[in-house]
Amino acid sequence: MRSTAEARRAVLIDRAVAVFARNGYHATPVTAVAAAAGISEAYALRLFSGKLGLFVAAVEACYAEILLTLGMAAEEAPDRDPEKLLEHLGDAYAALIADKNLLLLQVHAQSVSDIPEVGAAVRSGYGRLVAFLRIQGADDHQIQRFVAYGQLCHLIVTAGLDDVDESWARALTSGMRHVP
Repeated sequence: MRSTAEARRAVLIDRAVAVFARNGYHATPVTAVAAAAGISEAYALRLFSGKLGLFVAAVEACYAEILLTLGMAAEEAPDRDPEKLLEHLGDAYAALIADKNLLLLQVHAQSVSDIPEVGAAVRSGYGRLVAFLRIQGADDHQIQRFVAYGQLCHLIVTAGLDDVDESWARALTSGMRHVP
């Protein structure tokens, strides 16, 4: 059985993903995350030794959830051909980011990756993703394309390009599938 601190830490990380996703690192006070988790700010700070530690934990949890989802999708994939498998994984990722919290947290994390600890968490997340994709049989070109399409998904969703009926937006969204 998990200790109270471990359980509170897990709840706080879960709520931190959602709260930081809304406003980003700089505009989110620890009090907002603590309130969402139903604990005091002092306890939240004690669990994570500060706002930066809490944000980094949320970013790490985000990448862990992505890899968990992609791992389950890989196990269920109907075809092990790397191209078809990557398409299947892309669909799983698109379904995962339909809950915009994970998507927005990644965008916010990238925007403050000049903070060394955040940059390290982002790089580690992508490093684990690349390692996972290599294990699935993808080569570097396929991995680059997979990540590039993921970033394009982020742009389409965050900028609401699916709702823009102009030729430039259609050029970016053509062939891209997202869960509404």
